[in-house]
Amino acid sequence: MLVLRRKPGEFVLIDDNIMVQIIKTDEGHLRLAIEAPKHISIVRGELWEERNKALGTTK
Repeated sequence: MLVLRRKPGEFVLIDDNIMVQIIKTDEGHLRLAIEAPKHISIVRGELWEERNKALGTTK
């Protein structure tokens, strides 16, 4: 696992076609903005865990 420190407005590129940018809301919360090709599946962690628990698989 790679852990990076990023400030609002900064981003990382994954394989030259997935951009993950840090966004700061007016309330001061940080959010991730992910831009990726349509064929790339993006799933929130809690949904991924829930699905895998239901299927009886873990990683």
